[in-house]
Amino acid sequence: MGLDKILAISGKPGLYELKKQTRNGFVAESLTDGKKISVSLRHNVSLLSEIAIYTQTEEVPLAQVLEKVKEKENGAITSVNHKESKTVLANYFSEVLPDYDESRVYPSDIKKVIQWYNLLHSKGMTDFSVEEVSSEEE
Repeated sequence: MGLDKILAISGKPGLYELKKQTRNGFVAESLTDGKKISVSLRHNVSLLSEIAIYTQTEEVPLAQVLEKVKEKENGAITSVNHKESKTVLANYFSEVLPDYDESRVYPSDIKKVIQWYNLLHSKGMTDFSVEEVSSEEE
């Protein structure tokens, strides 16, 4: 499963897997506790495959950032906790993505990236390579 089925829902902690679409929204399953929830179209929902991190020159897709975290950690969970101080988080993130735009990438964004990476890693989702969707898969 790729990041195109993983959701971040505003106002809800953690990540969710898209299970099925309904007429008024969709059903998603929490990666944290496995509970299924119904999400209406009013919620602000982001696919992880559509999220990008600002750098000084471009926007880097989240999948590439997660892949860089994986490389830095040699495939293990992160060496820092998402609850560390802003300075520790900024130093860690600058090692992962040296040219990230510090004025547009907030500590809360860094916390989310670290937290999401560790959650996905704990669920065995460690292939963050960007896949091109072929017409057969659609």
